[in-house]
Amino acid sequence: MTASSAATRPSALLVGGALLALYLIWGSTYLGTKVALTAWPPFLLSATRYLLAGGVQYGVMRLSGAAAPSKQDWLRAAVVGFCLPLFGNGGTTFSQQFIPSGLAALMVATVPMFLAVLGWVSGITPKPTAKVLIGLTLGLGGMYLLASTRVAAPVLIPGYQTLGIAAVLLAAFMWSVGSLYSKKKPIGGSPFLGVGMQMLCGGFFLLIAGLLHGEADKFHVTGIGLKPWLAFAYLVSMGSWVAFSAYIWLIRVTEPALAGTYAFVNPVVAVLLGWAFAGEALNAQMAGGAALIVVAVMLVVLGGRRSSAPQPAPAGERQLGDIQD
Repeated sequence: MTASSAATRPSALLVGGALLALYLIWGSTYLGTKVALTAWPPFLLSATRYLLAGGVQYGVMRLSGAAAPSKQDWLRAAVVGFCLPLFGNGGTTFSQQFIPSGLAALMVATVPMFLAVLGWVSGITPKPTAKVLIGLTLGLGGMYLLASTRVAAPVLIPGYQTLGIAAVLLAAFMWSVGSLYSKKKPIGGSPFLGVGMQMLCGGFFLLIAGLLHGEADKFHVTGIGLKPWLAFAYLVSMGSWVAFSAYIWLIRVTEPALAGTYAFVNPVVAVLLGWAFAGEALNAQMAGGAALIVVAVMLVVLGGRRSSAPQPAPAGERQLGDIQD
């Protein structure tokens, strides 16, 4: 870190506030998604959310003077939109029809583990350290405990827990693939403009998925109640704008490992909210699996930190981070 960058280092209060936003907002979006799904079909819910959030963000950035993106930038945004919003968020939203929101959040916490393995195999990141390997092993144990747990928590479509778990694990895997691609092939220009482009592309893919899934015939705007509308507004405003902006700011002014700590805090928040407000069960086996995954992600995220001097984050790394609602 240079003297000039040290002089402009943000205050601990600002950093703490941004981290708190990530922990609480992103952790609560799982419950918000569960409420919204009572009226919205999964892919059209995600499509509308991303098209609205991405359209506003892209428009604001262009009106504020951001340069027009190139065709190559749009192509890269389309690839990331296919992996992250479509498979990542869309798959997670789809899974919450079949499994409790807390369980979905715990499964999403496997993203740092997928990143560690895929990044190493692809040569994008260094070989995992001993702490990371231990974390991966603990994470596999935690996933086994969660996947083998049969819970009686209320879900929209009971009897398909295996499908829900498979969907959310595929979502975590594809989110990791898209995140690594965004680091390898970053979008030029403003990272905030890039995020808007990726959300727009992802929203378009989600819209196609919803139409192919036959959701248009089942969805009627007039049938949406107040609570689902409030949940949708919360997902767009707080989840897609406030928390994600806080994450991008943290990536730019602090170490990425610090911003990445949301990965093991969000599941705890989601599980507690699901237990407190949605009647989701929390038995000993789930608690044990949750504890293993939280410890595993801590080891993977913090064990991957290097002692070398911090380098400026690539543009792609500033644009997209975790599976987040």
